[in-house]
Amino acid sequence: MRTVYREHLEAFNKDVLEMCDAVRKIMDHASAALLEQSLEDAEVALTETDALKEISQRCEERSMSLLALHSPVAYDLRQVISAIYIVESFDRMGSLAKNVALLARQRHPSPVYPEPLHGYVQELARLVHEMGAATRKLLGEPDADAAVELHTIDEGVDDMKAYLSALVTDKDWQYTNREAVDVSMLARYYERYADRCVSVGRRMVFLITGLKPEAYVQQRDEVDYDPVKKFATIERKFRKRK
Repeated sequence: MRTVYREHLEAFNKDVLEMCDAVRKIMDHASAALLEQSLEDAEVALTETDALKEISQRCEERSMSLLALHSPVAYDLRQVISAIYIVESFDRMGSLAKNVALLARQRHPSPVYPEPLHGYVQELARLVHEMGAATRKLLGEPDADAAVELHTIDEGVDDMKAYLSALVTDKDWQYTNREAVDVSMLARYYERYADRCVSVGRRMVFLITGLKPEAYVQQRDEVDYDPVKKFATIERKFRKRK
C-alpha cells in the first residue's frame, strides 16, 4: 500500500515540477512579446496556457486521490497540502503571464509602453525571470534559507512597481492615458506574479521545517546568535574610535 502511495506522490511531484516549467515558459514568451513586440511569442504564450490547464487538472485529481484514498501521515500530509497550495499559485502565475501576452498582442505592432520606459519594464521582466528560476530550483533542491531569500528579490519588483506607478500618476506624465493604464497594468501583473513566487517559497519553508517563514527566521537567527562574538565586534569597533 505504501509503495503505491509513494508512486502516486512521486507522480504528483513530477506534475508540480512540470507545471512550474510551463508557467516559466509562458512568462518568458510573454515578456519577449512585450519587450520585442513579437506577435509570435505572444501566440506561443497563449497556446501554452492550454497545456497548463491540463497539468493543473491532473494535479488536482492526484491530490484528491492522495488525500481521500491513501490517508497520508505527518510529513507526507504536509507535502500534499503544500503542493496543493503551490499548484494554486502556479495557476494564478499562468493567468498573470497570459495577461501580459494578451496585452502585447492587443497593442501589436505598437509597443505597450513608451520607449523611454523600456529599461524599467525590461528590469521588471528580468527580476521576475530570476524569481521563477529560483522557485524552480527550490522545488528540485528544497532549502529553507533559499526560500526565505525569495522575498529579497521580490522587494526589487515591488520597488519597480511603485516607481512606475509614481511615473504614470505624476502631473508631468507626457504620454497618453492609454499608455498610463497599460504601464500600470503591466507593473501589477509582474508584481502579483512575483508575490506568488514568494508564496511558493513560504509553502516550501513550511514543508521543510513545519514552521511559518517568520518563525523559522526567528529560530534560525536565535541559533546563529553568538553574544560573545557580537560583543567582541562592538568592542573592536569602539576601540578604533578612541
